[in-house]
Amino acid sequence: MHIYFSGIGGAGIGPLAQIAYQAGYTVSGSDKQDSSYITYLRKHGITNIHIGQTDSEIRDLHDGHPIDWFVYTSALPLENPNAPELLFCKEQSIKMSKRDELLNVILKDKGLKLLAVAGTHGKTTTTAITTWLFSELTTPISYLLPAKTSFAEMGAFTPESEYFIYEADEFDRNFLAYEPAISVITGVSWDHHEIFPTREDYQAAFNDFIEQSLHTYVWEEDANYLGLEDRDEVTILDSADEHIGKISLLGQYNRLDAWLAIQAVHQATGAPFDELVAIASRFPGLSRRMELVRPSLYSDYAHTPEKIRGAMSVATEMAAESGQNLVVVYEPLTNRRQHYMLDDYIDCFDGATQLYWIPSYLAREDPGQRIIPPSELIEHLSDPSIATAMERDAALKSAIQKHLDAGDMVVCMAGGGGNSLDDWLHKEFDA
Repeated sequence: MHIYFSGIGGAGIGPLAQIAYQAGYTVSGSDKQDSSYITYLRKHGITNIHIGQTDSEIRDLHDGHPIDWFVYTSALPLENPNAPELLFCKEQSIKMSKRDELLNVILKDKGLKLLAVAGTHGKTTTTAITTWLFSELTTPISYLLPAKTSFAEMGAFTPESEYFIYEADEFDRNFLAYEPAISVITGVSWDHHEIFPTREDYQAAFNDFIEQSLHTYVWEEDANYLGLEDRDEVTILDSADEHIGKISLLGQYNRLDAWLAIQAVHQATGAPFDELVAIASRFPGLSRRMELVRPSLYSDYAHTPEKIRGAMSVATEMAAESGQNLVVVYEPLTNRRQHYMLDDYIDCFDGATQLYWIPSYLAREDPGQRIIPPSELIEHLSDPSIATAMERDAALKSAIQKHLDAGDMVVCMAGGGGNSLDDWLHKEFDA
């Protein structure tokens, strides 16, 4: 079967293409722009990739080697329902789907059980720790990681594996396409408001996901939020469990994510909890999670109140250990989110001595919504005096450099991709 991946350089589509290639399918694809990850895919055997997503390019490819299945990101029809590749595949009656349908086919064809990580925040870290635990136990595993790590590829298919580890994202209700053998819920708080217009819609989707799972691990506070009761198919965990304190990772949120991963891997493998705690404590981390750019300067993916609190729990522990003042630069991800999150920021940045708030990274926006400026968002903090509205420009670079020269620790938080604060930071400060 020939599978064509549109947006093959993306963090969700690219690793799935790699998995499909390793599983024996013929793989090709396209992307708007070249990238280091596309170079990586080419070096690992997926050579039929073209840059540009035009009708002529996909038509020429199809004429030479007919495409059986066109896989695209959820964002493609939302951003451009008349995208040339979409229209061509409709014209040629080529099967089209998002990645979830293809992944289900691979799971079925290869006899894999799904170990799914879902939740509003903490999914990527928990998915990575779960993969790390399996790898350190030397238990064969297949997986898809949406972030780079030092210990694993972003996607891998292992013929001997029993389980496939997957970050089951609720965006566009993607996670409802699966029926996992084991699920963990990292935390639930209303998000993706363009997909889930009300809080009750969001809660209902998670309840449906749990009903589709053979067994689910969930925190007590989230179980209460979702109206769940402890039963054979659902294990409700106590976030004050004394075993969590034995996991020697920085940041309480990281320790909680690790405990969830340990629960899932214990069920899947039977490995003793003490051994799994020791392995989790050696977890080396992943990109965009307190990623060191240069001494005392870090980049983190935090972009919602819960993710910010998680990043702050790590950053404040690090700053306390080193005796440094903690400075934060924050770029919100999408203006759309800000209209729902205004009052949730209140205590997010507690522990920072200075906060620089820059304009939101815009993506998939509602043109009818007013752009909320940083100065207005700052007013919703419990202590607005710690924050300054700034632009991503030479003045911000100068401010960051002054803090580094003064011996401060600077953490830049941003959820966007290309041309985001993270992208800018690496261009301006990479050693």
